[in-house]
Amino acid sequence: MICAAMARRLPIVALALCAALLMTACGAQGVKLADDDPNRAGAVLFAERCSGCHSLEVAGAQGSASDVGDRERTDGPSFDTRKEEVADVLYAIRNGGFSGAIMPENIATGREAQAIAEFLAEYSGRKAAEG
Repeated sequence: MICAAMARRLPIVALALCAALLMTACGAQGVKLADDDPNRAGAVLFAERCSGCHSLEVAGAQGSASDVGDRERTDGPSFDTRKEEVADVLYAIRNGGFSGAIMPENIATGREAQAIAEFLAEYSGRKAAEG
């Protein structure tokens, strides 16, 4: 039998679980890579953890400022125009970016950090090459 205190908390727990599931699902919706692309996992992780501050069209991420006048302190670079290498991305992930001032350290670790780094190395800077 469920006690009264647990019964009152059950709807809150259910709501929290639903919200977590929706947030996880949202991260992958904008990803424009095929399910069998070896970089898809990194793209999904990037969308989930990095899109609030960085932009990259292939990941559906639009977190960078598009107008200098609207730029905020937390706006990270757009990876549509900025090319990155695996080692540099791993450094930034581990150390909170290059300045260490804004980006949280270890936003991903281990295999997840590697997946994000490989994804960015493959897909970053593609609009810079077009221009």
